[in-house]
Amino acid sequence: MGWKLAAFIVVIGVTIAVLYSGVLKTPPEPLEIQDNYWGRGAKPSPETKEDDKVYGIIVNVSDTALVDLKNRLVNTRLFEALEDLQFQYGFRLDYMVDILSYWKTQYDWRKQEAYLNTLLHYKTKIEGIDVHFIHVKPVLKPGQTAKPLLMVHGWPGSVFEFYKIIPMLVDPTNHGGSEEDVFEVIAPSIPGYGFSEIPHKKGFDQIAAAQVFLKLMERLGFEKYYVQGGDFGSIVTRTMAILKPSAIKGLHTNMPSVEYGGRYMFNVMLGSVAPSWAGLTEEDYNRVYPFGSKMLDMLQESGYMHIQATKPDTVGFGLTDSPVGLAAYILEKFSTATNKDNRELADGGLDKYFTKDELLTNVMIYWWSRSITSSMRIYKELWLGRQMEAMSMQVTVPAGVAAFPNEVTHVPESWCYWGYPNLVHYTMMPSGGHFAALEEPALLAQDIRTFVRKVEALEK
Repeated sequence: MGWKLAAFIVVIGVTIAVLYSGVLKTPPEPLEIQDNYWGRGAKPSPETKEDDKVYGIIVNVSDTALVDLKNRLVNTRLFEALEDLQFQYGFRLDYMVDILSYWKTQYDWRKQEAYLNTLLHYKTKIEGIDVHFIHVKPVLKPGQTAKPLLMVHGWPGSVFEFYKIIPMLVDPTNHGGSEEDVFEVIAPSIPGYGFSEIPHKKGFDQIAAAQVFLKLMERLGFEKYYVQGGDFGSIVTRTMAILKPSAIKGLHTNMPSVEYGGRYMFNVMLGSVAPSWAGLTEEDYNRVYPFGSKMLDMLQESGYMHIQATKPDTVGFGLTDSPVGLAAYILEKFSTATNKDNRELADGGLDKYFTKDELLTNVMIYWWSRSITSSMRIYKELWLGRQMEAMSMQVTVPAGVAAFPNEVTHVPESWCYWGYPNLVHYTMMPSGGHFAALEEPALLAQDIRTFVRKVEALEK
C-alpha cells in the first residue's frame, strides 16, 4: 500500500508541475514591428518622409520658470503629521521640511543644469515624436574599438540615473576596468519621460518604446549592440531582444523579468519545503522567503502601481501643479525601493544612499518637462496591449543578470532560465537596491564589463 501512495503522490506532483509549467499553453503570436505614429493629429501619408535628422540640444530652463518654481516652493501648504512616525505612512513631514528648506536656499539648478550639459544631448523624430537621448563616445587609442551599449531607465527615474556610471563605462582604465572594457553609451529618455516628447496617442507601452529605440539605434548606424536596463528599462530592453534579436549582441539587466504564473507559484511552494528541488541556493532562499511577508511588503509598497495602472491622469493634476507633491511622490519610491527597511528611518534612508542634489535633480527633470502624468500612463498601457503576453516570451540572445539584494523582487538564477534560456552570466551582488546605477554604479559597471567579456569570448 505504501508504494501505491508514493506513486500516487508522484503522479499528482508531476501532473501539477506539467499544468503549471506552461508546456500545455498555446504559445503567443510572435511580436512584429508595427507601423506606429505617436505624433499629434492625423498620421502622415506613406509618401511623407519623416525628418530623420539628429540634432544636439542644450538643457536650459528659463529664468521665468525658475521664479515660478521658487514662488510655488515658498507658498507650499503642508499638513499636520502624526506623532512618532517615520516613513511608515509615506513621506515623513519633518524630512520634507528639510528637503524644502534645502531646495529653496541651497539647491542650485544652474549648477545642476551645467552638470547635465557635461554629457551631449540629442533629439531626433521617430514615429512622429521627438526622442531625446544622451550619446557619449570614448576617446579611443589607435586600433581600439568601443562596444555600443544602450542603457534604458525606468520609473520614477530618468537618464540622470546614469550620470555616475557612464564615465566608468566610457573611460574604464580610470575606473577599475581595462582597455578592452571601453563602451560607447547611448541613454535615451523613454517617450513621455523627461526630455523626450509625450506620445499623443493611446497605446504607447513597453513594446512601443522598444520599437522606437530599435529605430533610434538603426538611425545612429548601429547594426549590433548591447542593451542594459532595470525597472521598465529591463522590460523595454528584453522586448527589443524579442522584436529584433539579430541586433542585440547581449542583454544585461539588474531586474530580470519572468512570467509570474503557475510555474512560478509551484516553484515557490516547492522551494519552501525542498529548496534544492526548486533550484534554490541558500542565498536564494533567504531572498525569496518568508514568501508571505515578502508579498505583504510588495502589497504595502505597490499602491502607486494600482493608481497609475487605472487613473494616472487624475493624480497627475496634483503632481504637475505642486513641486513638493511631486518630490514626495517620487522620492518616497527612492526610499523604499532602495531598501524596504528605510521605512523605519527618519530620513527614509535617502541621505545614506544619495545626495539631496541627486534626488532633486531627478525630480526637477520631471518638473521642467511636466512629464510625470505621461510617465505614469505606461503602467496603464502595460495591461491594455500585448506587453503582459510578451512577458511569457523568451529572450534568446545571451543574457546576464546582476541580482542586487534589496531589489523589489528576487529571481533565482535557475528561474531566470525560464525567460532567458541563453543566460551566460548571473551575479549575486553584495549590496544595492532598485536604483542600482545611481546607488552602486561601480558594482553595476563591473558586472556589465564581466558579462560582455563572456559574450565576446563566446564569439571567438
